[in-house]
Amino acid sequence: MEQHKTGYVSIIGKPNVGKSTLMNALVGERLSIITSKAQTTRHRIMGIVNGVHDDIPFQLVYSDTPGIIKPQYQLHESMMNFVKGSLQDADVILFVTDIFEKYDEDDVIEKLTRIEDIPVILLINKVDLATQEQVEEKIAYWRNRFATQTILPISALHKSGLEEIFSLIFKAIPFHPPFFDKDSLTDRPERFFAAEIIREKIFLNYKKEIPYSSEVVITSFKETDDIIRILAEIYVERTSQRAILLGHKGASIKKVGIESRKEMEAFFGKQIHLETYVRVESDWRSKANKLREFGYIQE
Repeated sequence: MEQHKTGYVSIIGKPNVGKSTLMNALVGERLSIITSKAQTTRHRIMGIVNGVHDDIPFQLVYSDTPGIIKPQYQLHESMMNFVKGSLQDADVILFVTDIFEKYDEDDVIEKLTRIEDIPVILLINKVDLATQEQVEEKIAYWRNRFATQTILPISALHKSGLEEIFSLIFKAIPFHPPFFDKDSLTDRPERFFAAEIIREKIFLNYKKEIPYSSEVVITSFKETDDIIRILAEIYVERTSQRAILLGHKGASIKKVGIESRKEMEAFFGKQIHLETYVRVESDWRSKANKLREFGYIQE
């Protein structure tokens, strides 16, 4: 495999800068859920791209990661551990920032300064919303702010700059056999994406604390030739949140179910039968046993 290149590419940054949109654009599939709310991504999600470039076969393993935050719950600690893991095995790091970023990014930079000998490509996203003067000012700001050889203005939404990103990644990754089967698209099972689709609809349909207090667990996933039957449990932390999630006579959760089913049918390419149940698990975001059960703590 001396003529095969393989590399892990980790996408990191603050919440809501467009990491998931970029991941989906680079992979060419909608693997990461996307909403306008911060902290939508909770797990490390890998997207695998196989191909041939300049007559050299390659495998790129992209990692979408949670936005870097100061933890307030044990859930947040687990999310930041996913970020840490993605940095430890990275061959290339894509540091995504926003042309109008309002967050203090010192904590991102602090994590990156601890890393040696891994190329960092700084991507200024959402430049389609800015003037050329604003883009040039932001590039100049980052040249003084962060030590990297490469700064690229991009628009993940409009897939602008992807060729330049790929070219830089391909040059940086080592010659190595593939880590995954060449027909693999992701390291996650189908159940995971079913849960993520439901969680996305909760983020889109509810306000305030409901999306952040909710977790989705797929308790049954039975597939036949023409249909997938799915049972999902949605956990919230308080009885009052359960009432809001259900809505008047169950209207709100029914809407989530309809939207989720349509999205799943497009994703899986099959008819979906979906049943959802809402459970109360007080303070699950701070309970190690529940976080382990939900896949946030790995032994």
